[in-house]
Amino acid sequence: MYDTILTPVDGSAPSEAAADHAIQLARDADATLSVVSVVDVQTLSAAKLDTEALLDGYEAEAERHVAAVAERARESGVDVETAVVRGTPYRAIVDRAADADLVVMGSHGRRGLERYLLGSTTARVLRLSPAPVLVLRGEDRDYRPPEADERADSTDG
Repeated sequence: MYDTILTPVDGSAPSEAAADHAIQLARDADATLSVVSVVDVQTLSAAKLDTEALLDGYEAEAERHVAAVAERARESGVDVETAVVRGTPYRAIVDRAADADLVVMGSHGRRGLERYLLGSTTARVLRLSPAPVLVLRGEDRDYRPPEADERADSTDG
């Protein structure tokens, strides 16, 4: 069913959970796992600092995240391709999704103003990806679905 599964990683808890899920899917489907991390050059350029030194540091960190996921995948018997690229995260992921059968990624579960201000890479990938996207929502201990509040209200009294 799947020949190539793409999982973008950034070292966050939702990203790591999604990567672990992607490893299981790739193992079960006998698929190649493509692990990518994107260094966001646009955000760093806006900082007006020593951009090249920052990029080098972020690339080294991205390499560590990609290598950790690749190692776990190989230990599970999964063939792995890795890449660290510079660019706008959602664009780079969508570009790579053209060569994938499935994208598995995490979401921080941001809502409201925080999502509006920070944007959502996952939401953009969902809208633009040529491949199906499986999103694993990150843990947000303060978030409760509205239905949960309604159920609690109706049983209180």
